[in-house]
Amino acid sequence: MENRIALIGIIVENKNSVDKLNKILHEYGDFIVGRMGIPYRQRGISIISIVVDAPGDIISALSGKLGMLPGISTKTMYSKVSSERLPNTEV
Repeated sequence: MENRIALIGIIVENKNSVDKLNKILHEYGDFIVGRMGIPYRQRGISIISIVVDAPGDIISALSGKLGMLPGISTKTMYSKVSSERLPNTEV
């Protein structure tokens, strides 16, 4: 199966789920290209963005597992470009 590039947006509203969230992300660490987390203290939430390079079923499984955690919301966006295609360098 061909790899895809995707961005998983995560909103953490329940801090009790953070340990489980991090455990799941660690399980999928081989597919994670990068991660950025922003604590939004005024609202008592955290926003995390995860960039992954993986087969579509792996991305769906990761997003689904995260979204099933209490107080965790996710949304996944997929690139239209496969990870096997080289970027266009023409201007």
